[in-house]
Amino acid sequence: MKIYGIVIYANPPGAGAVPLIAAWDLASFGFLQRGTVQDVMAFMSKTVAERTPPTQRQSVQENSYVAHVHSRPASDGICGVLISDTEYPVRVAFSLLNKTLDEFIIKCPRATYESKVNGITTGSVHPPAKGVGILQPNDFPQANDYLIRYQDPRQADTIMKVQQELDETKIVLHKTIDSVLQRGEDLDKLVEKSGSLSQQSKMFYKTAKKQNSCCVVM
Repeated sequence: MKIYGIVIYANPPGAGAVPLIAAWDLASFGFLQRGTVQDVMAFMSKTVAERTPPTQRQSVQENSYVAHVHSRPASDGICGVLISDTEYPVRVAFSLLNKTLDEFIIKCPRATYESKVNGITTGSVHPPAKGVGILQPNDFPQANDYLIRYQDPRQADTIMKVQQELDETKIVLHKTIDSVLQRGEDLDKLVEKSGSLSQQSKMFYKTAKKQNSCCVVM
């Protein structure tokens, strides 16, 4: 069981999601492959974050990994994505996401990043590098701390006891990312048109799709 990444996005209405904080653990992949894997996972997580309505939770599987998404109420304006392999327990993933987002709202109020998010969405500010948030890692070190601490889901017993029951918001499990795309959208076309994905990452995506194993551990 493995957690590959935790990404928190600002989700401004009518605009693309902007990564605020990102933490990754891709050590299980070959050194030369890690940048491409992160590129593709970041693209997929942003895609599902933008298509998850406020207050909704859903798990979206893309080949051999799953993006667990928790979109907070519109008043919070953020969405968290935890990317894991298919074996990581869904309930633990969402308990961890819920805890992470609760702490992020307290630690990083919207005023600390809103102007930069607005600048990125209007095009007056350059977006961050791929797979990187606009905030510094030390602004919210909990993301990296939890990424390391909860690789073993048994370590999540404490937060599971505190949050024995999720709220009544339904968790929707989709078998593929195609299930969350809007009518008329096609993932292959989104990948091809994406300006954030390198040509190497696009080729990796196409090859992985043919092999039906996007994130094979090297």
